[in-house]
Amino acid sequence: MITGLFALLYANTPNALLLTLTITFATIAYHFIMRLLVGFVFNLLLHNRVNYRRDWFRVRKFEHKIYKILKVKKWKGKMGTYDPASFDAKIHSWDEIAQATCQAELVHETIIVFSFLPLLAAIPFGALAVFIISSVLAACFDAMFVIMQRFNRPRIVKLIKKEVSL
Repeated sequence: MITGLFALLYANTPNALLLTLTITFATIAYHFIMRLLVGFVFNLLLHNRVNYRRDWFRVRKFEHKIYKILKVKKWKGKMGTYDPASFDAKIHSWDEIAQATCQAELVHETIIVFSFLPLLAAIPFGALAVFIISSVLAACFDAMFVIMQRFNRPRIVKLIKKEVSL
């Protein structure tokens, strides 16, 4: 709505500030809407039923070193989640939670890729640096969620193995 207002104002009164505000709010709107749509589509298609045993989801040895450097253990608990119930052990089994972490990882990996689509807008509007900065920051934001899911999953898989052996 705000984007439309600034676009209308710019169309009637071409002004660099109005163009900047239109582009800014359009980019923000894109990132919010895209995130919601990607999550919706993945949930519609997968319903948190993703095989966490697949090679793609296996945490590699080098990742553990990266997680230590990034101090993931300290900040992961402060991260929000769109649907906390998906990761609630009172509602779901550890197996279901592991599957939900995989879907969340896929969602955020897809969002990282889509975060760079606004770069195409630099062709007609210019300001490539602004589009690069906003795309990189958006991708880094989602990378934190991918890292968090990958950090947590081995612990969840250990709990699954513990349940199975009982």
